[in-house]
Amino acid sequence: MTASATAAPLVALAGNPNTGKSTIFNRLTGGSAKVGNYPGVTVEREIGKVDCGGHSVRLMDVPGAYSLAARSSEEQIALGAVAGLPPHERPDLVVVVVDGTQLTRNLYLALQILELGVPIVVALNMVDLIEASGARVDAEALEETLGVPVVPVCGSQGLGIEDLRRRLGETLENTGAASATWKWKPTDATLLEDVRTVAAAVPHEWHAGDDERRDALALWAMLSIDESDELEGLPEGLRSAVRQAHERARDAGRDLDEEIIRTRYDWIDAAASDFLVEPETAGPTATDRIDRVLLNPLVGFGVFLLLMGLVFQSLFAWADPAIGLIETSFGAVGEFVAGVLPEGWVTGLIVDGVINGVGSVVVFLPQILLLFFFIGLMEDTGYMARVAFLMDRTMKSLGLHGRAFVPMLSGFACAIPAILATRTIERKRDRLLTMMVVPLMSCSARLPVYGLLIAALYPPDADAPFAQGMLMVAMYVFSTIVALTCAAVLGRTVLKGPRVPLILEMPPYRLPHWFSILRMMWMRSSLFLREAGTVIMACTIAMWFLLSFPRGEEIQARYEARREAAATEVQVEELNSQEAAELLNQSYGGRMGRAIEPALRPLGFDWKIGVGIIGAFAAREVFVSTMAVVYGLDAETDENSDTLREQIRAQERPDGSPLYTPLTCFSLMVFFALACQCMSTLAVVKRETGGWGWPTFLFVYMTTLAWVTSFVVYQGGKLLGFE
Repeated sequence: MTASATAAPLVALAGNPNTGKSTIFNRLTGGSAKVGNYPGVTVEREIGKVDCGGHSVRLMDVPGAYSLAARSSEEQIALGAVAGLPPHERPDLVVVVVDGTQLTRNLYLALQILELGVPIVVALNMVDLIEASGARVDAEALEETLGVPVVPVCGSQGLGIEDLRRRLGETLENTGAASATWKWKPTDATLLEDVRTVAAAVPHEWHAGDDERRDALALWAMLSIDESDELEGLPEGLRSAVRQAHERARDAGRDLDEEIIRTRYDWIDAAASDFLVEPETAGPTATDRIDRVLLNPLVGFGVFLLLMGLVFQSLFAWADPAIGLIETSFGAVGEFVAGVLPEGWVTGLIVDGVINGVGSVVVFLPQILLLFFFIGLMEDTGYMARVAFLMDRTMKSLGLHGRAFVPMLSGFACAIPAILATRTIERKRDRLLTMMVVPLMSCSARLPVYGLLIAALYPPDADAPFAQGMLMVAMYVFSTIVALTCAAVLGRTVLKGPRVPLILEMPPYRLPHWFSILRMMWMRSSLFLREAGTVIMACTIAMWFLLSFPRGEEIQARYEARREAAATEVQVEELNSQEAAELLNQSYGGRMGRAIEPALRPLGFDWKIGVGIIGAFAAREVFVSTMAVVYGLDAETDENSDTLREQIRAQERPDGSPLYTPLTCFSLMVFFALACQCMSTLAVVKRETGGWGWPTFLFVYMTTLAWVTSFVVYQGGKLLGFE
């Protein structure tokens, strides 16, 4: 696919992770980029407008990659974006950002892009750190060696950005003037024969008759295609040719991957002396000394737990004032609208459906902003790579990626930002597996339910003074064990895949670029509000309809007459609560509660608990207020009310036996710990996976797990003689 004649030139920005690529992108675009998806996939890309010496160009940020070799469809995007393979638009120019402090390793990607025959400009970043390290890079000599423009820049300080703009404009005007000196040249005739055999199977539309580009794509295929890759859209003939080439090489005792890679690095090592002067070894650097502590299996893990405790506490406590302000603000707006509009179902829809629906989305914003702030901070300073390395061995034994630890820990606060945090995981399979188990972590929304049931079981004056705290801890431990067990099972069944080794660089520690972090926070949160929010609000409105219709005019008329005859305000409030309970009983939601009662009875639940479970699908904590309405209490009653606790203790079954026995409460807590009672979570998973398939699987497997486990707890307890 090529740009139209009137479209602005497309410039792709490529580079290794941790090279400051995003910082340079923000400097060039001025933070005005738009977020969209790559063609045909759900992976996001940013495109911004850049003025390059009077030329307006479109700058596209390509996902960071150490090389163009790929095993997953997400990694495949880097090749498609810089080479312009269908359905991607072919870029007119590629800017390759290289870290000057890791120059020889970063040049490997630049050579691969040069092999594709794409015009490039090299942005030599972090020139300030090069000087501080004692090394010296001759940019002019590097430009002469590569045969393409090389521009020294410092993205964090904005140095060299204007020069980079100018060179981009000049290169676009004279794309045929510069001639790259690097061409892949194997020293072994047998290797060349292997490459040409595979090149014959490369689709013509990929190279359009350009032999050098065809050979470059054959090299990519030989390094990327194997039995366990997740690459998409590849012809079977190309797969077959690669497979046969590797089989021939193995039979001859050769390693094709090693031979191809060595050819590039041999050239880099031979040419490096022309443009690079390495620093004299002067003992361990500051980064080395810090890593001795942070990468220590014991001390480093302790430091990480302290930092995660800070993050965890912030998601719980620091965000609470902002969450309270949002809740208060939407509550005030709802009260104002309810006071202005006449009573009726339209007012109920606007207040309870639309306003509360929007509020249920915005209330997550403080936690999302804080989580992405800490993630951005750890990424920018270089600490996130250390976390992944530290946790990889433990997580790998469970089939999880090392980077999955942070999202899972964040799940204790809220599954919404935790699922968004899985974006730090590169491979699709690892992201999906983490998403499928994060909702099992006991989030803060479950606390009101736990608190209500535990308080009903063990009043403050009970004989076991520590029972409440021990039960709360037990629920958190239980959810963690189940989440890790499910990860191990899903990773070996539904999401079975090879355990890809964790390959990452340990960048030097550096100060964060605050503008990039703040911009990332804004873009991620606005994307959540815009896309996931629409689904959440739609579900909230649907839930309001279920719990509000049919209206029950006869019931309302009967209670209105009773209120007119009431002598005191207390009697009026009691009648209001009784009316709400009766209306809920005959609503569609109430009828659904009765309909699902046969499925809930083996768990020890009745239809009223079923109504609470249905209502809790909007948000788990809604279970408390729903039960208050079901039992005829004031709708404002919360989990701290002794009245609700006493009502729960007083509930009886039709035969007169207590409903909320310890066994029933344990069963209900287990159900809430495991069931996917959160439409917001499903909405975000749908947003992240690009369809309803995985959210449906998540809902079905978690609900099934919750039912089976609660059944075992309740029925097993009865068999053992517990009540």
